[in-house]
Amino acid sequence: MLGHRGVRVGVTYPEIYYYLSKAILEAAAELIKEGFNPVVEIMIPQVADVNEIIYVKRKGIMPALEDVERRYDVKLNVKIGTMVETVRACLTMDEIAREVDFISFGTNDLTQATFSFSRDDAENKFLPFYLQEKILPYNPFETLDFRGVGFLIELAVKKARAVNPKIEIGICGEHGGDPASIEYLHKVGLDYVSASPFRVPV
Repeated sequence: MLGHRGVRVGVTYPEIYYYLSKAILEAAAELIKEGFNPVVEIMIPQVADVNEIIYVKRKGIMPALEDVERRYDVKLNVKIGTMVETVRACLTMDEIAREVDFISFGTNDLTQATFSFSRDDAENKFLPFYLQEKILPYNPFETLDFRGVGFLIELAVKKARAVNPKIEIGICGEHGGDPASIEYLHKVGLDYVSASPFRVPV
């Protein structure tokens, strides 16, 4: 998550985001021609600064939207959002929320960023010892760390809703299937959770 991936690839190679968006939007346009009403949500990952969103929208997503609407002679219902996986995105959410229709907290990566833990390294090497010795009360990759990661989420939700009251806010990640985490996220005002299929029964 610290390397050249997510929106960073979209900034350095905006043509990748153009063609990814174009493929999604062409599929939606074809559905409209068949009589359906698709709602497209494009989520920009790994954002740390609002200017990253502005840049990839201007250089990749919006040109693709304009080209597809012109080619198919349709008007597409498109929402643009971001995956919140960095601490800085949480702290500057009042700027980011002005540029997007929705946000989704990627709590797996946000937990890694907040603890400065590599998930694979932590869970395979030292996290069991931390739990055994009660240094941490639970695995923060299974149940949300309310005091740290949760505080960042709560702060970001308040900042987002202050400037964009209609913004849709959710999470994706393993925490979306953990009952204690869901209860906390409901209290801080999230609209939805998503989780991997095997967690749905829980």
